[in-house]
Amino acid sequence: MSQPAAEWFSTWFDSPYYHLLYRERSHAEAHVFIDELLAHLHPKPTTRLLDLACGKGRHAIYLSKKGYDVTGVDLSPESIASAQQFAHEHLHFHVHDMRDTLPYGPFDFIFNLFTSFGYFANETENVVALRSAAAALRLGGKMVIDFMNTERTVRELVAREEKTIGDITFRIRRHLDNDFIVKEISFLDQEGHARQYEERVRALSQERFEEYFQMAGLRLVEVLGDYHLGAYDEKTSPRMIFVLKK
Repeated sequence: MSQPAAEWFSTWFDSPYYHLLYRERSHAEAHVFIDELLAHLHPKPTTRLLDLACGKGRHAIYLSKKGYDVTGVDLSPESIASAQQFAHEHLHFHVHDMRDTLPYGPFDFIFNLFTSFGYFANETENVVALRSAAAALRLGGKMVIDFMNTERTVRELVAREEKTIGDITFRIRRHLDNDFIVKEISFLDQEGHARQYEERVRALSQERFEEYFQMAGLRLVEVLGDYHLGAYDEKTSPRMIFVLKK
C-alpha cells in the first residue's frame, strides 16, 4: 500500500529554504505586536502562556523575556531544535501537532500568531485543533488567533512574484484552488537542483471562524484589524485578529 503524501507544512517548514525566503520578517514588528497585546490583555505576572505553532520561537522567547512562563509548540522538529537553545526553567519547547491533545497545560493565554492556522486539507481538523487548544485553556482564559484579512488578501492577490535572496531566486505563483489560497514556490537550490514547494491556507471568512469558535466552545470577545490593535474593517484591515474567551 502506498504511503499518503506528506502534508505540505511538514516538509516546507523543515526546509532551510523556508527560513531563507522569510528571513526578512521583522522582529521589531513582532515585538510591537506582542507589546500591544500584553498592554491590551493585562496578563498577571504569574500568567502561563502557550505559543501555538511557535516556529523557531521568536515570540515565545520575547514573551519569556517579559517575565512570563511560556511554552512553545510546533510541528517542525527543525524549528523546535533551533528554539531549544533558548529554553530555560520558565521557557519550554516541544514538537507537537496542534490537532493532538496538549499535555502541557493548563494555560491562561494561548497565542496563535502570524497566520499559523487553516493549513489542513480536511476542514474538520481546524475544529479539532481549536478544541485541543480550548481544552488546554483555563476556564476564563483567552486565546488570540492572528490571521490574514482573507477578503482583502484574495482581492489583492499578486499572481506572480520573484525574490532573489543571496544566490537563490524564488519564483512565486499565487492562485485560488477551491477554498484555499495557494502559493507555489520554485527555485534552483545551491547545487542547481530544481525544487518546488507549496503553501495552502484555507481562505477562512470571519463567519467561518465564528462557526469554528462556537463548535470549540470559545466565545468571541473582539476582532482587531492590525498589529497596533485598530478596529477590524473587512475592506481595509491587513489582519483579522480574534480575541476569544473560554
